[in-house]
Amino acid sequence: MRSRFFGAFPKNIMSLAQRVRTRRRSVPVVRQAQANNSSFLTVRRLPIVCLLVALVTAAIYSPVAHHPFVNYDDTGYVSQNPNIQSGLTMRTLTWAVTTSRESNWHPLTWLSHALDFQLFGLDAGAHHLTSVFIHIINVLLLFLLLCRVTNAIGRSAVVAMLFALHPLNVESVAWVAERKTVLSALFFFLALAVYGWYVLRPTWRSYLSLVLLFAMGLAAKPMIITLPCLLLVLDYWPLCRIRGWTMPSPTFPVTPVSWRRAVFEKLPLLFLSAASAVVTIVVQRAGNAMSPLRNLSLGVRLENAIYSYGIYVAKTIWPIHLAVLYPHPLDSLSSAKTASALIFLVIVSVVVWKQRSARPYALVGWLWFLGTLVPMIGVIQVGAQAMADRYAYIPAIGLFLILAWGMAEIIQARAIGRYAVFSTATVALAALSILTSKQIGYWRSDEALWAHTLQVTDNNFIANDKMGFALLEQGRPEAMDYFRAASRIWPADYVSRGELAASFQDQGELRRAIQEYETALQDGPDPESRARYYCNLGVIFRELGDSERAKESFRNALETDTDEVQAMIHQLSGWAARQPAAPNYWRLGLLLDGVNQSAEAKSAYERALQLDPNFFPARTALDALVSQ
Repeated sequence: MRSRFFGAFPKNIMSLAQRVRTRRRSVPVVRQAQANNSSFLTVRRLPIVCLLVALVTAAIYSPVAHHPFVNYDDTGYVSQNPNIQSGLTMRTLTWAVTTSRESNWHPLTWLSHALDFQLFGLDAGAHHLTSVFIHIINVLLLFLLLCRVTNAIGRSAVVAMLFALHPLNVESVAWVAERKTVLSALFFFLALAVYGWYVLRPTWRSYLSLVLLFAMGLAAKPMIITLPCLLLVLDYWPLCRIRGWTMPSPTFPVTPVSWRRAVFEKLPLLFLSAASAVVTIVVQRAGNAMSPLRNLSLGVRLENAIYSYGIYVAKTIWPIHLAVLYPHPLDSLSSAKTASALIFLVIVSVVVWKQRSARPYALVGWLWFLGTLVPMIGVIQVGAQAMADRYAYIPAIGLFLILAWGMAEIIQARAIGRYAVFSTATVALAALSILTSKQIGYWRSDEALWAHTLQVTDNNFIANDKMGFALLEQGRPEAMDYFRAASRIWPADYVSRGELAASFQDQGELRRAIQEYETALQDGPDPESRARYYCNLGVIFRELGDSERAKESFRNALETDTDEVQAMIHQLSGWAARQPAAPNYWRLGLLLDGVNQSAEAKSAYERALQLDPNFFPARTALDALVSQ
């Protein structure tokens, strides 16, 4: 069925333009300004604008085609995830629906990664380009949606270009693990389109389509959980469908409804939001996503939330010193910073409320920004970050709306020439493009990404950990300096403890390794890390001849996360193949033997003896295995 709202848009373009021209004299000031866009960007040029926006966005993001997977979540999501590397199978589908890996429930995101692997294997560039393609579709959907409901083509183009090229969005697009953000946003925009269809023609089909798309968006990432509330805001403007609140829209005529009806029709969507919230909290607690900062008081979390709102606005206006991870300030935020941010938020809120009749776009844009950020603002703390660029992917659109419509009013009031406007806009977008290109460049390698993050943030133990991993992958001994720095910054950092333990294990200092692993386990690691630490302890105890503690450790590993045990076997097998040495295959054999994969363990021991027939530990282990 062709959607009257969105699918019929190209067919009715000319009639829409004609209606706007005939009503231009009777339209209020805001709508008159919208109609004046036709002198600069006409409806006839929409395909050209869409093509231009898509090409510019694709050109800016084209370097990601040569970028690798990074060591921040990409390993768990794709490059070291055996379930994803099974491709699109029934087993993968079952796993995607039931797993809480990476402390999230987002089956559609898992399936999108599995599809990419099915098509491209481990070609990281192709995975990146899929995210870029989805981002471009999101940009075009946003542009067309705004055009359809406001007919303000020029302003809609400005909002779309800001959304396409703003440096804050680089993290969501250039990071494979953040596929969930762009994918969830895709269903968010489609849901908005279908909602437009529904308000024009309320039927059970259009409403059911809205519910389905909302559910799919939540199944990609629950960040759009506030969509029902946002739809109420959009009912006020630009849909203008709440009886007695605003004048009906001449460019998007809908049947006015009471505010009670507007609220009532959102209740099924709110039920989905509540269910998604419960599932998200349960999954994240099970995955220990809340554990790094689990003891923060509500007051500290509220202070950080208020301050972060202000920083999001600042970074939207002046996008510099962006980082993939901003450390949480804990209780170190000064009262002056929190008070300043709160005063700013209150002043802006009061101003836009007073201007709600003359400039409804300001109130709607501000509520869009504030409301859609609520799930990610940190009142319920998840992870160790204070805020994140990726969280602004949808919320920043509200600020873009205020900027585009507000500047258009200023331009009209001062009768600024269209060529001056076009030149200024071009320069501003070019400056954003330069900043975005620079930000994209930081994702070219692990080392570049974390070096930049350490440069623009302070006391960042996670960035130190990831920099250590990047150098460790290159075999550079200074990697351990970063792990030591991380453990000094955050003594309860189980990641750095685990890596220090692994270093002691490689050096043969097994007692010190046991001590560090046991400390790391006490720090509340996620299930994947816990399973890995138990496996390593099992191998150490086997080396020390302590069979009972080895069995206990391997049993704990399997009970904690079987998938991670298999991933660890896969990783160690690859390492042994790249570094063929008897000790490497011997330790692989100990791991396989400990998790009851006897045939594979036997092969590993035999491979160790082929490389070094006099390697006594492998001979002893093989004899013991055969005797069993």
